[in-house]
Amino acid sequence: MPLLHDQMTRAVPIVLAPTGMVPTRMMNPSVPLQPKEIVRDVRAAVALGITSVHLHARDADDMPTWRREVYREIILGIRSIAPDLIINVSTSGRDWPEFARRAEVLTLEGDAKPDLASLTLSSLNFVGGPSVNAPQMIRDLAQAMQERGIVPELEAFDLGMINMVNVLRKEGLITGVVPLNLLFGNIAGMQLTPTEFAAAVACVPNDVLWSATGLGDFQGPAQALAINFGGGVRVGLEDSIFLDRARRAQATNLTLLERVHRQLELAERTMMTSTEFRTLVLRP
Repeated sequence: MPLLHDQMTRAVPIVLAPTGMVPTRMMNPSVPLQPKEIVRDVRAAVALGITSVHLHARDADDMPTWRREVYREIILGIRSIAPDLIINVSTSGRDWPEFARRAEVLTLEGDAKPDLASLTLSSLNFVGGPSVNAPQMIRDLAQAMQERGIVPELEAFDLGMINMVNVLRKEGLITGVVPLNLLFGNIAGMQLTPTEFAAAVACVPNDVLWSATGLGDFQGPAQALAINFGGGVRVGLEDSIFLDRARRAQATNLTLLERVHRQLELAERTMMTSTEFRTLVLRP
């Protein structure tokens, strides 16, 4: 691992996760659920500064959906206002286990084809239930991404998931530099302690562009640690719907992003542009 001083000179990838599968309007009226709302929030975020966007789709009833036509509408809407932005789509199996549904979004073509697709590296339990990711499912999704020329955006909630990066690379299912999100604060995953954070960062393999965030109250502190440990950040209402630990101030995607930019300024670090990310990870 490079010296911290050298890592601190690197540009910071900022991953916006505006929607997720859990937040509802009852929880936070600002969460964008429909395509036009997501595009609206992305437009504002691009104006402030983000590197990529991590998308989840909802149907007409605001429920999570895998349908590629919904993703197509969102992606084309974003391309129309930010053609260079790095776009990542979800292949989550949290609500549906079938490979065909999880991989449907990977079949999008043309301008609707995503740059990245999420790949959770093992099964885990959330507060409300499990997210099942069997070893063969992980491999099948990774292979489908590889065949389509879509880079996996890896997600790790514990140290064993980080080790799966090494496994997939050894098997040839991951090549080159790949992005990795470290997520802290889940009940059955890595907790936001100095020891666990440092252990996770120390376990990150070479040729990985890592970012971190915390769930709920841990989002801001995890981002501060990531920025000061030389990593990137993931930010958005998918992971936290409040701006403060007292949970009195409901957040918006923009207020959460504004806090990240203040943290970057204090740490004297700069944001990685989409062009820089594309050169490093997508290698056109």
